Amino acid sequence: MVAPTTLSALAAGGFDDVIDVRSPAEFAEDHIPGAINLPVLDNEERARIGTIYKQQSPFLARKIGAAIVFRNAANHIETTLADREGGWRPLINCWRGGQRSGAFSWMLQQIGWRAETLAGGYKSFRKLVTDVLYDAPLPHRLIQLGGYTGTAKTELLTRLRTRGLQVIDLEAMARHRGSLLGGLGVAQPSQKAFETSLAFAFDALDPAHPVLVEAESSTIGAINLPPALWSAMKDAPSLRVEAPLEARAHYLARAYESVLSDHDELSLKLAPLRQHRGHAIVDHWLKLSAAGDRVGLCQALAEQHYDPSYDKAMRVKVPKLLATVHAPDLTENALEKVADDLAARLQRIESDPGTSSVTRPISAAS
Repeated sequence: MVAPTTLSALAAGGFDDVIDVRSPAEFAEDHIPGAINLPVLDNEERARIGTIYKQQSPFLARKIGAAIVFRNAANHIETTLADREGGWRPLINCWRGGQRSGAFSWMLQQIGWRAETLAGGYKSFRKLVTDVLYDAPLPHRLIQLGGYTGTAKTELLTRLRTRGLQVIDLEAMARHRGSLLGGLGVAQPSQKAFETSLAFAFDALDPAHPVLVEAESSTIGAINLPPALWSAMKDAPSLRVEAPLEARAHYLARAYESVLSDHDELSLKLAPLRQHRGHAIVDHWLKLSAAGDRVGLCQALAEQHYDPSYDKAMRVKVPKLLATVHAPDLTENALEKVADDLAARLQRIESDPGTSSVTRPISAAS
């Protein structure tokens, strides 16, 4: 039985596989990254055994459950695990590190595999995650990448990562762009799964160097930012990206193409804004949508919704502004130059954390 005290220690355990034997529903909500789900009780079987335990007797539940567990475990050995060699070393976890993982580990050990169980199971793993995100301040120095919606901040984060900078892409982890039309057409992860990804991402970074994150509100779609992260973000200084409204409208029209192409779905997404922006403004947006004028719609949304919302948020947070980078457009060439400029500024900030605010425009032609 292994009992790691940090996420780093868990990741460095040297196991060939992590086998999660919980039910598919438990696994879907959250699991150790990279784990394989080999349930010894499926969703229905787990519910059935739980009902027998409560309504009939614990002994009967354990007896029937044992038969199901060993039958399912045997099937996994004959199928999914059939190609594992004799020196295979897996880590097995269930909910509490008790009967399900214990039974499966025992079977694997009898074969000769070097199976071990995770002490405390998923619950102990979850504690390691909450230790990082809830129980102590983050040790990392954050810098926010800010700017109006449509200034390609998420794309710039990707380019900065390729330049060797430490980046946390919250929107990628949350599978949502964080704005009114920010859905990516896929389900967002559970809150726990998001936090697992986030905790491992921070654990892999060096606290001695700054970490760049996109400026966000405390929620990204249905995901809430954990307290330690949100507190650090509120105190973090900011680098700001600016671009002309027309360039942003064209960028948003490309980025939100799938949302903008469905007029009926767009109408539903915009409906809640009637009480905030008024019926006349929302009706104007829908007319632009019906006419197929996506660039005009994105420009109107930016002017009448996104930009006022951003300005209001900035009046509340007022982050220290380290620098503003101006891009004449958001073409590939211009974004490369913006990324180069941001990377250079971040390197100067790292070498001199007391760097004062400075604003310098860049030109895509320079």
